[in-house]
Amino acid sequence: MAITSVCVYCASSSKVDPAFFDAAERLGKILAANKITCVYGGGNRGLMCTLADSVLENGGTVKGIIPHFMHEEGWSHGDLSQLDLVSSMHERKHQMSDGVDAAIALPGGCGTMEELLEIITWKQLGLYKNPIIIVNTNGYYNPLLEMFEKALEGNFIRDIHAHIWSVVDQPEEVLAAIEKAGVWMDDARSKAAI
Repeated sequence: MAITSVCVYCASSSKVDPAFFDAAERLGKILAANKITCVYGGGNRGLMCTLADSVLENGGTVKGIIPHFMHEEGWSHGDLSQLDLVSSMHERKHQMSDGVDAAIALPGGCGTMEELLEIITWKQLGLYKNPIIIVNTNGYYNPLLEMFEKALEGNFIRDIHAHIWSVVDQPEEVLAAIEKAGVWMDDARSKAAI
């Protein structure tokens, strides 16, 4: 599976532990080194800014997508390869996921978790077909992953959907996880066709 672009969901908070900034910076370097375009929410704060700056500083390409109202508030990054202004949060999320080879979630707050859960839901419904990778830096997503397990055990999520997302601990594991998820999806599609 050739990976040419990914969308990344992550925090806009600048007050989080330095370990989370480090992970965002490392992911940015990896994307740039592998000539993978980073599509993200276009923000100029927190992990969002660190990620974008890291990709750009290492010679990579960053496409930001941000609603007009956020841009007018001064929340958009001013030095991206491309910045697209959209009319709504919904349009932003749609454009971020459209045409990318994978979705990656670094740690983040309500917005990041909402984006992650929506892309998982879209994949359940067949609206999004590519890998979803959760980067569980310092065990940040452990409570959410436990909730997923509880939902699976209680039959709120079907067993077939337990492999919709993949979890890694380090940014260095992301590309291999995308490749592995792509292989699993190809196998699953083949079996479904039989």
